[in-house]
This record gives sequence, structure tokens and C-alpha cells, in this order.
Amino acid sequence: MPRCGKVTRLGERLRLLLVGTVAVALSLPAGAALAGRLELLMFEREGCAYCRLWNEQIAPAYPRTTEGAAAPLRRLDVEAPLPEGTTLTGRPPVFTPTFVLTDDGTEVSRIEGYAGDEFFWVLLDRMLAEAGWTPPAPAGRQTNTPVN
Repeated sequence: MPRCGKVTRLGERLRLLLVGTVAVALSLPAGAALAGRLELLMFEREGCAYCRLWNEQIAPAYPRTTEGAAAPLRRLDVEAPLPEGTTLTGRPPVFTPTFVLTDDGTEVSRIEGYAGDEFFWVLLDRMLAEAGWTPPAPAGRQTNTPVN
């Protein structure tokens, strides 16, 4: 029987804790280099209600975001074999959608299920920060880089 993963919605306190954790992770030095090429794999299944919801809420904007530029999306059927050069460090995906962040083809982190757009973006930003990605500074914002 197909398993569509639903992650229980987090309470406001836990969401704020996650946002705070991301803020600390994003305080890495400006210009921290990525270890390799990042990619976001989306394991999905036809008929998955949560995949459909992600497609409605996130998919149209994803490629136009800084996160989408940092980790381009590759969609995979959860039942299909892994693409050549892809290594998962966790168990094979069971729930859909499952989002796996890879660095040079090797899994570095994952999100299982989809509980809404805010939850997704917070977790994705955290995963990217842990992989060494720093978002570009907004225009007019001072950075820690000294000016000569």
C-alpha cells in the first residue's frame, strides 16, 4: 500500500526554536564555500496528496528562489532505482514526499513528508546552512567582510 507521509504540524514554540536554530546556523562567516554541488532530490509517488500539495504551494516558486539556485530540484519516483552517482546515507525513501539534499551526489540531510510551506522553507534553509550554503546578503545590508 502506498505510504504518503504527513508530518504533524509543529507548535508555534517549536517553530520559533527551529527559526532560532537556523539563525545561528546562518551566522556562519559570509562567503563560506560549499563543499561541492548541492542538489535537492524529491522522491514522490503518483497520487500522493502531500506531493500534490507541495507542487501547488512550493514548486512554482522553488526554481526562482536563492535556495532553488543553490540546490536545484530533481524529481524521482520513490520506486525507481537511484540515479547513477547518487548515494543515500539513510534508509531508502519510504514516505512521499521525501526531500534529500545531496552534496556531490551523497546525501547530507533529508526531510520526510510535507507539513506546509513555512515548515518546508525553515527545514530546507537549515539543511542548506548545515551543508555550508549562506544566502546572499540583501541589497544594502552590511556584511562582515572588511572593505579596503
